[in-house]
Amino acid sequence: MAQTQHRNIVVIGGGIIGCTSAYYLTRHRSYSPSTTSVTVLEASTHGVAQGASGKAGGLVAKWAYPSELVDISFPEHTRLANEHNGKERWGWRFANCGNWEGRGETLTHRGTGGSLDTSSGVVSPRDESVHPDDLNWVKKHLTESYSPMSAPDGTAQVHPYLFTTSMMDLAMEKGATLLRGSATAIEQEVGCVTGVRYSDPIDGSSKVTPATHVVLSAGAWSPSIVASLPISATRAHSVTVRPNPEVTIAPYVLFTEIALPEGGVGTPEIYARPDNEIYACGLADDSPLPTNVDGVEVDQTACQSIWEQVASISTEFREATVEKRQACFLPVVDVRGGGPIIGEVRSIAKGLYVAAGHTCWGICNAPGTAKVISELIMGGRSIKMRNLEPSRYL
Repeated sequence: MAQTQHRNIVVIGGGIIGCTSAYYLTRHRSYSPSTTSVTVLEASTHGVAQGASGKAGGLVAKWAYPSELVDISFPEHTRLANEHNGKERWGWRFANCGNWEGRGETLTHRGTGGSLDTSSGVVSPRDESVHPDDLNWVKKHLTESYSPMSAPDGTAQVHPYLFTTSMMDLAMEKGATLLRGSATAIEQEVGCVTGVRYSDPIDGSSKVTPATHVVLSAGAWSPSIVASLPISATRAHSVTVRPNPEVTIAPYVLFTEIALPEGGVGTPEIYARPDNEIYACGLADDSPLPTNVDGVEVDQTACQSIWEQVASISTEFREATVEKRQACFLPVVDVRGGGPIIGEVRSIAKGLYVAAGHTCWGICNAPGTAKVISELIMGGRSIKMRNLEPSRYL
């Protein structure tokens, strides 16, 4: 009987797509540590989930896109949470989600700690019946409209950093390994991948880790390995705050449109998390992508603007302790259809797979992506993603 070829699978990128891919590869029915090795190559010196996967909102929605990927991902999220106690381990829960429109109050007396006081004054009355009864951390009289985006079972959330690191930890429990280094090239012979060349973070030397299969899931940095990928990077800022522990924050995700008192409109997304943290993010910008995720710079002015916008409608947010002011880069597919790009790239090399370009839906669509990748590499039931195949983009 012919001997089964040993699979050396190298996953480039320790974000949510890479870590979840490692998890699904090590849970595949054909996986055995004796015949398959799974290595996640991560550029950050701080470990996995240092980019967008650790700084995202963590939204999981049935109404996300693309639908063919969501239809796999959402039930997989539910299964993973049930199997691994996701409620306690990574903050899995269903949440209310809606579009909120209203106006912000003027903020005065800027303090060095970030807190502001709202100015006093006459406030015109509003029809408070449009405000959800249990939305306790947004001022009712500032609400002009609210419309839910899904049924109660259509939107859920996770803490993205905890979910990503949990996927990596669970993969390592089954034999996956984490290798530190910045990937620089795919090695190949006779049209097949043979390894991944990377820069050692300690001495900067160039090394090669052997591979029979490579999964490129480096997010916004993926084109640095395969230059023909039509993926660009957009920087997004966010802040997290910790309200008074005596205040229970209702489980809502809000997509807002705030008429700012100084003029203009703010549109921060706001996520109340189960550990009583509140996360808020703002509009993206076109800041240049650094060579490494550890080089991402934070624009403090952008973070302050997000904070002020949310503080103008929420006393709980305004009086909370600011814990993080952060930035990350989202990978955006720059062609019609918008991606993500998932599948084997035989036009470049047999054994090279791409799983990148998920924009803001990486956390949501990671399980579906990873399930597809694991089936493509390890064999079994074929999951068709024709609209997302690399041949449509490369």
